[in-house]
Amino acid sequence: MKKHKLPLSLIFLCFVLSLSTIAQQKQALKGTVQRIKVHSQLLEGNLSGDSADRYVSVYLPPSYQANKTKRYPVVYFLHGYTDDDAKYYGFKKHWMILPPILDTAFVRTPSQEMIVVTPDAYTRFQGSMYSNSITTGNWEDFVAKELVNYIDDHYRTIAKKESRGLSGHSMGGYGAFRIGERNPDVFSAIYLLSPCCLNSSPVQAVSTVDSIRTIEQFQKAGFGAKILFASAAAWSPNPLKPPFYIDLPVKDGKLQQDIIRKWDANRPLNNLDQYVYNIKQLKALAFDAGKNDAAIAESIQTLDSELNKYGIKHFFEIYNGDHINRIAERIEKKMLGFFAENLSFGQTSKKK
Repeated sequence: MKKHKLPLSLIFLCFVLSLSTIAQQKQALKGTVQRIKVHSQLLEGNLSGDSADRYVSVYLPPSYQANKTKRYPVVYFLHGYTDDDAKYYGFKKHWMILPPILDTAFVRTPSQEMIVVTPDAYTRFQGSMYSNSITTGNWEDFVAKELVNYIDDHYRTIAKKESRGLSGHSMGGYGAFRIGERNPDVFSAIYLLSPCCLNSSPVQAVSTVDSIRTIEQFQKAGFGAKILFASAAAWSPNPLKPPFYIDLPVKDGKLQQDIIRKWDANRPLNNLDQYVYNIKQLKALAFDAGKNDAAIAESIQTLDSELNKYGIKHFFEIYNGDHINRIAERIEKKMLGFFAENLSFGQTSKKK
């Protein structure tokens, strides 16, 4: 029987087409990231002069582009102090990149795909604390109101609270709890990763803080001084004190107890009793921290005790780790599963 050999050109073409198909299949298993700008009326006129046009990174899951009718739950993920959205989404170098973690989880369980949204909360003071302040702007309300409305208007979301989650790491964990307990009509599930600032921590009198008079001096200051400025901008603003428009808790090397009391009023463990009814309206609440992140681990143990006192169901864990070394793993194996279990994936016709 006569054998027919395929021309080399045809073999090469088949090979190229095969590689193209494999590449398309791999691409189909990845989500896409859009880095957009959202204008905020609530951030306009802040005394720090930070732009009211904020970058926002939006992760769209693998099936988003292919299935034009499907709608998705949304998880709002808030970044930590000194970070921004660009670091978490791969636009800048960082210790953790979020999209590959999301890709891995959603390829494994496509039925649990979600949109993930992170606003850039980096300010003149390197972080907003996600609080309402005349100095840095109304960050709390921007996230809960303007940003949520914008995402619902521009993406195929399931536009109801049962399909919205709120999470964050460190400062972002603080922000998620602060915003979540005040807005149970917007979010239904909250996950806190190593949340900072829950309780009243001793304020150290940083020796250099009184000598900082300009933004250039602030930028050269150490971390301890910078976090004092950022906290003051959020919790003790003063519109009569340029150029920073803040009251620091340290003056002439001495602690200012009236300012510290203002800070203490913004600690969730200090005002939790006033938000118990709101917290009970949430469907689910979870938080964790590494045991080597000692102060934060201690604070979430206290939060666990307080919630137990009120009979509020929640998930709580202290694991082997520090402030950052296992956060990627916690997101993939704990946080995403928590939202998959507690958010509604039911479609809605509310959004156009």
